[in-house]
Amino acid sequence: MKIGILTSGGDCPGLNAVIRGAVLKGDAVHGLQFMGYRDGWRGVVEGDAIALRRSMVTGIAKSGGTILGTSRTNPFENGGGPDTIRRRMADLGIDAIIAIGGEGTLAAAKRLTDAGIRIVGVPKTIDNDLDATDYTFGFDTAIEIATEAMDRLRTTGESHRRCMIAEVMGRHVGWIALHSGMASGAHVILIPEQRVSMDQIAGWVKLADDRGRAPLVVVAEGFTTDEMEQAHSERGLDAFGRPRLGGIANQLAPELESLTGIETRATTLGHIQRGGTPTAFDRVLATRLGMAAIDSVVQGQWGSMVALRGTEIIQVDLADALGQLKGVPQHRYDEARILFG
Repeated sequence: MKIGILTSGGDCPGLNAVIRGAVLKGDAVHGLQFMGYRDGWRGVVEGDAIALRRSMVTGIAKSGGTILGTSRTNPFENGGGPDTIRRRMADLGIDAIIAIGGEGTLAAAKRLTDAGIRIVGVPKTIDNDLDATDYTFGFDTAIEIATEAMDRLRTTGESHRRCMIAEVMGRHVGWIALHSGMASGAHVILIPEQRVSMDQIAGWVKLADDRGRAPLVVVAEGFTTDEMEQAHSERGLDAFGRPRLGGIANQLAPELESLTGIETRATTLGHIQRGGTPTAFDRVLATRLGMAAIDSVVQGQWGSMVALRGTEIIQVDLADALGQLKGVPQHRYDEARILFG
């Protein structure tokens, strides 16, 4: 049996560990063969793949990014679709696909599975927003990177008595902002699940300043104040028709400075959160998910996704995983809010 592996969507620390876990177990335990699709769904649609041998994946778990490359290609556009993909798979002798990706990737995998293509999903997103799994690999690395950056921002903020705003990723959910904000001792944490007025944000900032602290505000890219109709976006749409978010920190900075009289600076961490060496937690989780994906393939559990539930790896239906995004619950935000100001 020959399995194709793809990594799609935004890159993420731990992708290589998934590939390694899948190939090593598939080869050692089941005698499977593997091919790696180049650049995500683009490689699937165009039949662009390379042989993945054991020697190619040894030692890659500690490396960031993905040895296969990635893209945000929509497999149903530009000549794609089930018939094209089925034909390309036959040309390469590929029997099934392990698709490693986030919401967009797995939604496409679900549609293709419904059309009869044999696919198993592995959840990947630093946002930690996929339902049916407690954690996704890459999240732990992202919050470590964000926390370190905020620790550095606090020292420069304290030197100048400035208010510092750190913008982190989080399209629809605020898990990165919540965790990194709490870890760094932020005075305000702003997430998409909670709409807040500028007056309230300014009030928290003033409280911190009155105590002699340099205020630190952490904001997720998808946050909206209660005066905004939608999240800030000025870079058009991605391949799946979603707005490319980013820049809310730069929008908030002059307004906060005007309301508080405190010199305010904004920093957008952006893609730095997705790069570099994965943490030990992410390496282990990604490896376990890759190995579990092989079990799903051998068992013929097409249309399923491997997931972390507690400390165990389980199988869930892709439809269940995509039913809704996993947002920050009210009680978790209320915990953090006690620390504001």
